[in-house]
Amino acid sequence: MVCNLSNVAALLWHAYKSLPAPSNQVNWAGFYTLDPLSPPSRPQLILGPFQGKVACQTIAFGRGVCGSAASTQKTQLVPDVDAFPGHIACDGASRSEVVVPIVIENKGVVSIIDVDCAVPGGFDDVDRVWLEKLAELVGKSCDWP
Repeated sequence: MVCNLSNVAALLWHAYKSLPAPSNQVNWAGFYTLDPLSPPSRPQLILGPFQGKVACQTIAFGRGVCGSAASTQKTQLVPDVDAFPGHIACDGASRSEVVVPIVIENKGVVSIIDVDCAVPGGFDDVDRVWLEKLAELVGKSCDWP
């Protein structure tokens, strides 16, 4: 699982950096995974493989963009993170974000893909669609605990 997520994080980083603006302004790309030590009554995400600046280590379900994606099992496409209630600013340079849950049948959310951009409106429905396809492939390709 760690090898797959590490390679996908690097792939996302370099793919976005090779695109025209605003995509090339991505400043964080990676994963948070379900923390196996968190109790079922208070699930949380723990930092996984990523590219970018130092990041928050844990995020409770329902907290911020990542926690919202995990708790709702729905993609969060946020054009302006300052307008998102409870946004967690791990990197103050992030201005927009897309977070896609990785959901496994009979397990629920096992991870999320998180991509941040240094400009507002850095992501659109094209990003959402392809990141959701990626989430499905990653979900099938890993041995999740």
